[in-house]
Amino acid sequence: MPVGPGKYDKECEDARAKTSADAVLLIVLGGDRGSGFSATFAGSAGVEAMARLPGILRDTARQIEESAAA
Repeated sequence: MPVGPGKYDKECEDARAKTSADAVLLIVLGGDRGSGFSATFAGSAGVEAMARLPGILRDTARQIEESAAA
């Protein structure tokens, strides 16, 4: 994860709070502040969520590729 604030940290944290999620990763393409991403993690759940994130992203990318090929 990049160090420092992300362009969309507030929106990401708002989504995490509204959903009571352990973690939220927000990817924005062509937003009002340009493209970017932010991630937020809740307390001690963040360590586990961050460790799971690469696998989740790989699986998500595979699903997107499969959908685009169909």
